[in-house]
Amino acid sequence: MTRIPISRRRLLKGVGACIALPFLEAMVPSKVYAAHYAQSPSPQRFACLFMPNGVNPTKWNPEKTGMDFELSPILKPLEAQKNELLILAGMMNKNSHTREDGHYTKTANFLTSMRIAKTVDAKVDSGGISLDQLMAQHIGKDTFFPSLQYGLDRIRSGVDLAVGFTRLYGGTISWQGRNQPCSREIDPRMAFDRLFRNYVPGKKPLPHDPLKKTVLDLVKDDVRILEKQLGIEDQNKLGEYLEAVNSVEKRLNDRQNLADFESHITPDIRKELSKMDLRIDEWAEYAEGVDVTEKTRLMLDIIVLAFWSDASRIATFMFGNSVSNRNFSFLEGVEGAHHSISHHTDDPRMLDQYEKINRWHIEQYGYLLSRLQSIKEGDRNLLDNSMIMFGSGLRDGNRHSPFDLPIVVAGKGGGKFKTGQHIRYPDKTPLANLYQTMLYSMDIEVPQFGDSETVLCDLLV
Repeated sequence: MTRIPISRRRLLKGVGACIALPFLEAMVPSKVYAAHYAQSPSPQRFACLFMPNGVNPTKWNPEKTGMDFELSPILKPLEAQKNELLILAGMMNKNSHTREDGHYTKTANFLTSMRIAKTVDAKVDSGGISLDQLMAQHIGKDTFFPSLQYGLDRIRSGVDLAVGFTRLYGGTISWQGRNQPCSREIDPRMAFDRLFRNYVPGKKPLPHDPLKKTVLDLVKDDVRILEKQLGIEDQNKLGEYLEAVNSVEKRLNDRQNLADFESHITPDIRKELSKMDLRIDEWAEYAEGVDVTEKTRLMLDIIVLAFWSDASRIATFMFGNSVSNRNFSFLEGVEGAHHSISHHTDDPRMLDQYEKINRWHIEQYGYLLSRLQSIKEGDRNLLDNSMIMFGSGLRDGNRHSPFDLPIVVAGKGGGKFKTGQHIRYPDKTPLANLYQTMLYSMDIEVPQFGDSETVLCDLLV
């Protein structure tokens, strides 16, 4: 029998919740109808994970270039994805090179490749639109959310008196326009609710009560209706996807961080907090020994769910703001905070701790890659159809070096990229060349992006 395919934009609906669907075979027309439909390829996705404060420069790059390389000590957690990587050396974001500042001018323009204007108030100027938002303008119209911006730290205001730049530049890498920074979500619960519960921009989100029904409870009747239209394989795919949604929500419900934090906050500490422009939960995350791994992975899992369901195809995630001094003593062998340790003064003990912090960040990146790699999409997987970038706006935190930036890209971009390579480009090769190449792979035609000079043809199939 012939059948009309299920719409790619079909939602699972319930009172107070809606969930986008992952790709299902039932969305592809039957053979009889196939002649009347042009079967389009799986959508391409892009995500950028930004790490502040640079890397231990002696432990980042593999020794050999080409395809016959061994991963460096920092990159070793990516062994399972080695053949999916592009490790790119020699790149520089030229417009971040300034003697006025070591951090802010290397964060705000990480995805714009333009020079930022020195300001001390909210009148920010990043020089132009960021890569992710340019992509969102072209492909975001096909999804429920054009792009997603997540992070661990809230955006800070005020002026950093040490350099005379507004701290707003340190809190975002996504810009809708040169004067329009994108807001970021730093609460996994809010990020989850925005995707999977009714949420109206400008309105207060639905309050969460762990005793109330889950989103799966709310859409279960619609699930039963849909399952009757699906074959066994699609039913299994749907079940796997819904279990992933439920797993993230369950982990969010089980988190009692705020209650644990508050139990340690004495009246004296509250008095000190009142002098500092920090929320209690944010302060607690910076306290000694507080492990943010679970929170980080929740945010990354939400990105996976967004890509899987096609709720969005573009995402950015910031591990920290400029000059982030998150305390990493929850890692064995680390005894201090990120920014302070990055100013290692070539002390071997500090460099070792710096490496451990870098490695933790790469482990989270690897976690995201493995999750995407495990999800089938047609004859590929989600990672095959994605470009997942990891990088920092500076090389060595001690020297604030903008040269030879630590840049990795994973995923084949829908079959467009030739992965499994460590490539060293000539010194000061524009990072914007990579961005121009990514846009080219998405069929987004722009004469130039930032200070780009050419498309990197050696990355393309």
